[in-house]
Amino acid sequence: MDLVRPPAVAGLFYPERGEALLSLVEGLLRGAQTPPKPQARGVLSPHAGYRYAGKVMAEAFRALSAWRGRARRVFLLGPSHFVPFSGVAFFPYRAWRTPLGEVAVDLEGGRRLLGRGAPFRAYREPFLEEHSLEVLLPFLQVALPQTPILPLLFGEVDPGEVAEALLGELGQKDLVVASSDLSHYHPDSVARELDAKTLRRALALDAEGVAQGEACGRLPWATLTALARALGWEPRLLAYATSAEAGGGEERVVGYGALAYVG
Repeated sequence: MDLVRPPAVAGLFYPERGEALLSLVEGLLRGAQTPPKPQARGVLSPHAGYRYAGKVMAEAFRALSAWRGRARRVFLLGPSHFVPFSGVAFFPYRAWRTPLGEVAVDLEGGRRLLGRGAPFRAYREPFLEEHSLEVLLPFLQVALPQTPILPLLFGEVDPGEVAEALLGELGQKDLVVASSDLSHYHPDSVARELDAKTLRRALALDAEGVAQGEACGRLPWATLTALARALGWEPRLLAYATSAEAGGGEERVVGYGALAYVG
């Protein structure tokens, strides 16, 4: 069976029509203030609807665009919002499809991780409706076309354990993208205080502190933080915003941050 993961949130989080999606993503990347960063090895990106988080997402992927034509693959680390489980899930889809076409999956790398055993596991169900990785793909397709992905969804797991396992798989031309929004549903002023605390921990490469912060992708983000600490990558804040800035109201906001990890 030819396994291709179809889009689950096209038309909800981002445009369903390829032409409209391409125009939107290209425009967001053109408008980003961050220059391409040849030394960037990883980024943190939000994963909300493009109306709310698209500008912040574009800052992260504009940084990675320096790797166009050079990156071997991109590790995508995201949280499972809907299916609780223990460990880190990989499923051997041949590719993931978006309205912009297919993105190839590094099956060989995924099978090597599964061969290590815990915390990695072959588990399809968390991927079926999950948006945390899918929404990143159109940005990757424009910024880093033809670059394979290795998509990993996180359940409950020790980020340090995951980072240690990934260290043996990461090569010099591999990139890492962690997917996470920040605080959820506080008044704007409260959200900004909470998010500033979490961002300070991230910028200090405090993986344990990030894992305890208020962020839906705190474990993937903590894993990237631990990798950066081990590999000497320096974190840099690229952008921060809340959903209030996109007209979402100020009483119940979601925070969004973009960071680059420069080696």
